Amino acid sequence: MGILARITSAGKSSSKSNESSLSTGGHGIDKNRVLAPTDPTVINPVNAGNWETVRSAPINDTPRYYTKVEADALKQFSKQKKEEARQAKRAYKSLKSLEEADAQVHTAHRGYIKGVADSELTKKRSDASTARHLHTLRPEYARLGFGLDRAENKAQQRIEELKAKIKENR
Repeated sequence: MGILARITSAGKSSSKSNESSLSTGGHGIDKNRVLAPTDPTVINPVNAGNWETVRSAPINDTPRYYTKVEADALKQFSKQKKEEARQAKRAYKSLKSLEEADAQVHTAHRGYIKGVADSELTKKRSDASTARHLHTLRPEYARLGFGLDRAENKAQQRIEELKAKIKENR
């Protein structure tokens, strides 16, 4: 397989099962496959994801005093979590950017697929038009064929007449 074929995934075997139904207006578009999620865990109305959240410290629902050691530890822990939150925000921004890039590629590919489908229909229209035109030529070709048959028969008849005349003169 050539490099272009490998790049474009050409040369894959294709199923011929839907070919006969195209002429009758049939289709092979399964709405469940079209609307299937791109990943089983992707967020959509059927899979709303989970509603968990992050909680670094338990809820303190009763008032209390803290010691200096506890307060210092909480201050240090708070700084650490603030830095982790900053990094998490950067990471989620990057993940979102990746999703947007994936969506752009997906959309571009679907646009390409639509273009291929449109071009295929244009080609098939042209083929059908050519086939119709060729069918309109058939009667003329038949007439030409009958004319040639008639000419051949006349020539053969004339040859037979000449042969007969030569045999008479001998």
